[in-house]
Amino acid sequence: MGNIQSPPPNPRFNSASRAFTPKELEDLKSLFNSLAAQSQTNGQYVSSSVFQVYFGLKGPLGERMFDLATQGRKDDKLTFEDLVITKGTYVKGTNDEIEEFIYRLLDVTDDEILTRSDLDSVLVNMLNHIFQLKGSQPESSSHFYMVETFLNAATFSKDHEGRDKSMSFEDFKSWCTLVPSVKKFLSNLLVPPDPGRLGSKVPKLQYSENIDSSILLLRDEYAWHIGGALSHEELEEWKLLYHSSLNGLSFNTFLGNISNGDEPTVLIIKDREGYIFGGFASQPWERHGDFYGDMKTFLFQLYPKACIFRPTGANSNLQWVCLNLLSSRFLLGLFPLPFQVEAKERLNPVPPISPPYAYGSVAVYVANNMHLQCAVNFSSETIPNGIGFGGRINHFGMFLSASFDQGHTFSCTTFNSPCLSKTAKICPEVIECWGVVRKGLEQETTDVVKGTVLERFKEDRHMLNLVGIANAS
Repeated sequence: MGNIQSPPPNPRFNSASRAFTPKELEDLKSLFNSLAAQSQTNGQYVSSSVFQVYFGLKGPLGERMFDLATQGRKDDKLTFEDLVITKGTYVKGTNDEIEEFIYRLLDVTDDEILTRSDLDSVLVNMLNHIFQLKGSQPESSSHFYMVETFLNAATFSKDHEGRDKSMSFEDFKSWCTLVPSVKKFLSNLLVPPDPGRLGSKVPKLQYSENIDSSILLLRDEYAWHIGGALSHEELEEWKLLYHSSLNGLSFNTFLGNISNGDEPTVLIIKDREGYIFGGFASQPWERHGDFYGDMKTFLFQLYPKACIFRPTGANSNLQWVCLNLLSSRFLLGLFPLPFQVEAKERLNPVPPISPPYAYGSVAVYVANNMHLQCAVNFSSETIPNGIGFGGRINHFGMFLSASFDQGHTFSCTTFNSPCLSKTAKICPEVIECWGVVRKGLEQETTDVVKGTVLERFKEDRHMLNLVGIANAS
């Protein structure tokens, strides 16, 4: 009896245990005991089937996760030490350790070669899991469509004699920056599955019942992809604010429809080449004297590649909106009383005014008697008229002219983004914009009956805001 010795301590287990508090270790032990009891193994280990059911993992992804958790023993026995070591690496590890674990997780054939086929099976498995609560059929065509766009964004640079190229670890890390939704999902698998699990949440898309959903650019899969770069709170509900097929190709209508609140917006364009892309605007679209916005703004592609391009910090040229020329039709026909409008073309500089409002090719000022006057400003002809993201004036990462019939897209250091379409010129076919409803905030209604004249004419109010006098009623 005295010769019987305890098994030597597992250094990996000891190291992983130190990453947890005593309470966390106690909770892990309780979880293990519960799963072991369900596995009917006298509390000794957890079976693969019970493990996959508890964590909501099915198919190749679930099998590969269990294989990694059991250190590749192929014995269908997950011990408590296995669970602590896996959680310690995958949940408590450094970013490099977590990415290395996910990289190995994607190699579902366990041949140390991460191929396009491996990624394909994981992505199909992943999308089926995410959208099963939304009623999507397994292996639906829309899922395969989205899988293809994710794969088109991946790089496979590692050579293998007689075999297709595979994804290196560096390729994988670069891909993770482009598809944050995929990384977010794959980083949160060892928690109980529910719709609120990080990486699984899909915004609820709200639009009028009389709208045929087939005309919408934004589908659930696209919303999930874009949402990978957003906070959990911004994934509750997105509301359709503007669609060119429903509202017409009108910059004025567009600005009027999106000007009711300060929520972020998702702008999506499909051009005549079939490319689909856009930008997330974290700040409201309103007049500024220069670029504005914050580091939450980003550009994205949806087709033929699915990519997110976040700010690099190289510059602060994030959002741009400009209305260069307020026509006399707008000035004389749209301003309701009590305003009186006087439009005069002047070749000489206008007298000093307070406060001055110079915007594009029009200078507007407000006199003490609240009369509006405008003068042509011939020095601002090159200022682009429309909305844009990133880059610089006349060389934006993405720009849409105020006529809504053309635009451009160039590679830019603001987001380290490429040209988003087939060519630099954008010829829009469909334009739509969604408002990100912030949880817990009351949303303004679009039909304001009470209030001043300007409160009842939202498009006019927004145009006044663009020239800096929105509160002059």
